[in-house]
Amino acid sequence: MLLEAAGHEVVGCAADGDTLVELLATEPADVAVLDIRMPPEPDGGLSTAERLRADHPEMGLLFLSHYAEAHYLTRVLHIGTAAIGYRLKEKVGSVEVLSDTLTRIRDGEIVIEPVLAQRLVDRPSSSRRDLLATLSDREMDVLRLMSEGRSNAGIASLLFVAAKSIEKHISSIFMKLGLPSDAAEQHRRVLAVLTFLRSVQDSG
Repeated sequence: MLLEAAGHEVVGCAADGDTLVELLATEPADVAVLDIRMPPEPDGGLSTAERLRADHPEMGLLFLSHYAEAHYLTRVLHIGTAAIGYRLKEKVGSVEVLSDTLTRIRDGEIVIEPVLAQRLVDRPSSSRRDLLATLSDREMDVLRLMSEGRSNAGIASLLFVAAKSIEKHISSIFMKLGLPSDAAEQHRRVLAVLTFLRSVQDSG
C-alpha cells in the first residue's frame, strides 16, 4: 500500500527467496525489496540478494529489518556497494521516507540506516582509531552523512553550509583516511563507509 501510494508500480510479491528469484526472472524491476530474515531461514534475504545481484546487476536492492546489526550491513555491502540499501522497518513507515529511499537506491546510491551509520562513527575500533582521530568534528559530521548515502548537496543542506565547503571537507577526509587519489569519487565514498564497517569487525 505504501509503495502504490508513493506512485510506484508493484510488479509482484513473493513470500520466499526462491519465488522472488523466479518472479524477477520474467518481471523487470528497478528495485527489489527484501526482508533480511525472509525464508529460507535464517537470513534468506541476504542469500536471495546475492542471487539477484548476480542475475540482475543493475537492479537496486533494499533490505528491511527490525534490527540494526553491523554484521548484516557488512554482508549487504559485500553483495554490492551501489544501488543498495539497509533500512529499519520502523523508519520507512511513511510514504515520503520509503519513496526517498527507493529513489536514491534506483539512482545508484548506498542508503544506510542513520542510526547504524551513527553507531559506526561513534564506536570506531582501536585499529582504526588513529585514522579517525585525525578528522575534525565537522569532518566526522560529513563522514556520518556520507555513510548514510547522502549526496554532497544533501550534506550541505543538512549542515547549512555551501556545497564547495563540503567538497573541501570530503577531500580532506579522503586524504586523512589514506584513500587513493586515483580512484573515482564514488569509489572513495564507498571505501570511507567500509572503513567504519571494518572498524566494527575489528572490535568484534
